[in-house]
Amino acid sequence: MGSRADLHTHSNYSDGVLTPQELIYLAQKRGVRILALTDHDITDGLPEAFHAAKAYPEFTLIPGVEMSTDVPGNEVHILGYFIDSEDEEFQAELARMRQSRLHRGCQMVEKLGELGMPLSWARVQEIAGVGAVGRPHIAQAMMEKGYVSSINQAFNLYLSRNGPAYVEREKKRPEEVVELLRGVGGLCALAHPRELGELEKLLANLKRAGLIGMEVYYQDYSPVDIERLLALARKFDLLPLGGSDYHGLGGPQQREPGDIPLPDEPVLGLLEMAQQNGVAQRALT
Repeated sequence: MGSRADLHTHSNYSDGVLTPQELIYLAQKRGVRILALTDHDITDGLPEAFHAAKAYPEFTLIPGVEMSTDVPGNEVHILGYFIDSEDEEFQAELARMRQSRLHRGCQMVEKLGELGMPLSWARVQEIAGVGAVGRPHIAQAMMEKGYVSSINQAFNLYLSRNGPAYVEREKKRPEEVVELLRGVGGLCALAHPRELGELEKLLANLKRAGLIGMEVYYQDYSPVDIERLLALARKFDLLPLGGSDYHGLGGPQQREPGDIPLPDEPVLGLLEMAQQNGVAQRALT
């Protein structure tokens, strides 16, 4: 049985395939009643999502964003919920991060060419459409050319952090992003933490910075993974949240909206925290 909530989804404004309107329709059709739209470094899809959500009176849309940060040897992604997406300084920072992502994408395409897999940068931008260019768009272009058979293969062989076509981009430290998101009213959670090294140390630092939750129920996490992460959430007094990380790209790890065992209790805890902090008006109820 799926969850009534999904706190991690993407539209075509970042690297998902569905428009915000299509995403809202799919989510509510699948029984999701509380959804966070958390595109990468961009909030431009939120107005369309809020407009679409008005058609479903029992549906709650949480305005969110997912931001990439860097620690030695790994990336750490932070989810921000109930953000003030109209804050001008915040939007300027997101624009700077998207520009860095764009520059990184160009360099990765150049590297792939050097590896004997030339791609058209114009085609990568066409695939991205209105969205901020990301590695999944490059992976899709690679599939079109027949260089790889799937998005996962593109990442596993070439585009992952240790892949031959990977390029670093400018990132902030996790604590800096938590501070940035809190500055626009955001309630912050750590995304997909299973593979992160020194997780307890990271959680301790982020908790001090203002982290309120972490993903425990995520995509293909096993019951063993969930129990381990649930114990850590309890240890650091964090809400055990979760999401499908829906992109619509397919693949064995991908889940449909709500296809996670996320209980109602921590989601209601997040909504209550938003009420207490005075930011709940940013959700459609």
